[in-house]
Amino acid sequence: MASKKNNKATPKIDKVEPSEKSDKKILAFVERCEDSGNLETLVRNATKLGNTIVADAAFRKRISLVPAERPGTVEHDFWQTVQAFEFSLSEERGKTTRLLRTRKQVEKVGVVQTLRDWNAGAQEAAGFKSLLGRGMPEFTGEAITLRHPEHFEPKTLEAARQRLTVAGVDLDRLP
Repeated sequence: MASKKNNKATPKIDKVEPSEKSDKKILAFVERCEDSGNLETLVRNATKLGNTIVADAAFRKRISLVPAERPGTVEHDFWQTVQAFEFSLSEERGKTTRLLRTRKQVEKVGVVQTLRDWNAGAQEAAGFKSLLGRGMPEFTGEAITLRHPEHFEPKTLEAARQRLTVAGVDLDRLP
């Protein structure tokens, strides 16, 4: 007959870190990571796991790495937007997607004129809806226009303001 003496034994369970604690570690990694490939992988994996906090942070860091322009300039903000939309399209389509027409337009007329054209259009640019859907209104061409009013005419600024307002974006909350 087996003894009941060691009935208190419990199976060994590996310690699992609480989600908040592991998220903090991952977010710290994201903050110091300078490798776009690692960040893209992190975005994909976090998205698969449903971890929107990590996916969003890695996505934002990823697109901030690309522009060669000085942070805070209209050009830097513009290229972040292009990267954000290209990355989103690449994810959706499962293959690398580049905004070739936008890139050619910039080569031809420059960043500021491209933003003016986007704001003047009767319809919003394709990236506008995509970025709003991702909860990133600050990366839209309209938001860039409002952040850099010294480059734009009042008519262009009003068009940007109007488009964002109609889309339900709280202008006071835009960075």
